[in-house]
Amino acid sequence: MNNKIALSDLLSARLLKAYALILGGTFSMAVAYVYFISPFKIVPGGVYGIAIVLHHMMGFNTGTVAFILSIPLVGIGMYFFGWRFFLRTFWGVVLTSFFTWLLTNINGDTQIVKNALLSTIYGGVLLGLGVGMVFKTKSTVGGSDVLAQLLSKYGRIPLSRAQVFVDGVIVLIGFAAFGNLEIPLYSWLVIFIMGKVIDVVLTGFSDDKTVFIISDKHEAIRERLLKEIGRGGTYLHGSGMYNGADKKVILTVVSRRELIQLMEVVHHVDGEAFMTVLDASEILGKGFKSLDEKVSND
Repeated sequence: MNNKIALSDLLSARLLKAYALILGGTFSMAVAYVYFISPFKIVPGGVYGIAIVLHHMMGFNTGTVAFILSIPLVGIGMYFFGWRFFLRTFWGVVLTSFFTWLLTNINGDTQIVKNALLSTIYGGVLLGLGVGMVFKTKSTVGGSDVLAQLLSKYGRIPLSRAQVFVDGVIVLIGFAAFGNLEIPLYSWLVIFIMGKVIDVVLTGFSDDKTVFIISDKHEAIRERLLKEIGRGGTYLHGSGMYNGADKKVILTVVSRRELIQLMEVVHHVDGEAFMTVLDASEILGKGFKSLDEKVSND
């Protein structure tokens, strides 16, 4: 078995894209920390939240402190989750720390935006953009994520709740250190915005709708859905709760514009039909974005 890695493999388009995403993502995170979050002493959880507290109280470089704090966490993560965890976190940890260290040394704590609320919003957007870009390469940024995963695994609580708990403790540390009631609010706002932007980066913008239609005239609706709107669908089989009668439920996905047309069709065919409309964050498959394209791009 040949274990040598060819230069062509290292320089493949997919790997080059991954390198670019990690580089751009970690730089975006560093800009957020140095120019929008740290100047207002905002503590957005994670090792960088602790690093920002130590930076303002003792004068340490935020990037240096974050890197030092990340080393044992990465080691713990590698012990519990294996070498694959180390490989997924290495570049995220190193590059984010380096860029933060560099920008802090150049002109750290420069308030690009003088308003704390606007700076919080910009910081949250840039953080979410950066973390999302790193996540798209199937890498992570390490940090308090390790503690949250361990708490979730051994405390038997959902990972999202564990992450909120860990970040919440760090936000409270910031409040205790600076004694400013505005800091926890801005910190949680950064965390909230970051989470929303990460979702957008990973799944993209979509105005598509998932529609469930229950009607005794499902065949007529099916024909007009195929011919007039040009969309397919799937029959789901169910039964009525009141009388136990067999039901056919049409499951289909349409754009926002097509939804209005579909509503008119259903109303015209069966004014007593039941429709449920849900937002679809991302649709993959025939007629929409290719699943192969999605996997290849990510």
